Amino acid sequence: MANQPALISSIDPQTDPVGYLGFIRHPDGSIIRQQVVEPTTSISSYENNPRLLVKDIPVNQSKGTFVRIFLPKQAIDQTSDHVGKKLPLIIFMHGGGYVIMNVNTPNFDEFYDTFTVGIPAVIVSMEYRRGPEHRLPAAYEDGIETLQWIKNYLPREEWFSKNADFGNAFLMGNSAGSNLAYFLSLRASSLASELHPLKIKGAILHQPFIGGTKRTESELRNLNDKILPPCVTDIMWELALPVGEDRDHEFCNPALSIKSGQFDRIKALGWKILVTGYENDVMHDRQVELVKMMEENGVNIVAKYEEGGYHGYEASDPARMKSLCEVVKEFVKIHSN
Repeated sequence: MANQPALISSIDPQTDPVGYLGFIRHPDGSIIRQQVVEPTTSISSYENNPRLLVKDIPVNQSKGTFVRIFLPKQAIDQTSDHVGKKLPLIIFMHGGGYVIMNVNTPNFDEFYDTFTVGIPAVIVSMEYRRGPEHRLPAAYEDGIETLQWIKNYLPREEWFSKNADFGNAFLMGNSAGSNLAYFLSLRASSLASELHPLKIKGAILHQPFIGGTKRTESELRNLNDKILPPCVTDIMWELALPVGEDRDHEFCNPALSIKSGQFDRIKALGWKILVTGYENDVMHDRQVELVKMMEENGVNIVAKYEEGGYHGYEASDPARMKSLCEVVKEFVKIHSN
């Protein structure tokens, strides 16, 4: 069995979930982020990478948002079968409970490498603002702004437009990024004509980050999880949700807030949804509920859960990362063009 990933910090999440995430709770109940330098993978570290070409481009400098674009070198290798062929575009949203991690957090390096080369695809990883400084729906707003920026700016970026197929795009998220990809799908589907030439074919939701006030069986089984116990996700939602809202808010618990016609545009556009995850994930029951909710509303959706595992398992197991890549590769291949 693969080793579990390194803890977010050395603090015991059971005794101090706030400190475990890198925050401090004051006596008045307020929570602030500790002023520490967060680990990052610099763009310069890719200069001699034999597999990837990587570029950072700002989106909204006043908000600190940007994209990191990954292109497989095989796409421009004159000896490669892929040279001259435009690749599917995956617009990726990273995890971190909406309160920690960034586009350039080292936790995602293996994902970028494996998926960019393994599919192969052009990956645009988007940065978004985090709570508690910028609570939801700030991240959703940043997502829509980034899609509009991709539509307006990237067709003029020769390095990108020569290799990416704007008519064959997929939204993909991991953990909190899956939550973002879900809500972004709902919003982007109503803007489909405005986003042309960007044409989204569907969404890939890996281990969606969702919650609720009542504990599920999978949460109760994982109360003492060493990586992401419910007490930690509770704090994440406390810091991410609008002030005064609880975990049954629609941003956290979408299954409680289905609106009539909510998925009509997604269905009309023929978008396909893939949900992936692990049966031992603390949020597994909620993910199953989300899938059932969309199925009952006529969404074209498929779910694939691997036995065992836990939230973020593939980050510490290259074999699981490759397995996940193969599932996504097949989904993208089937639903392209």
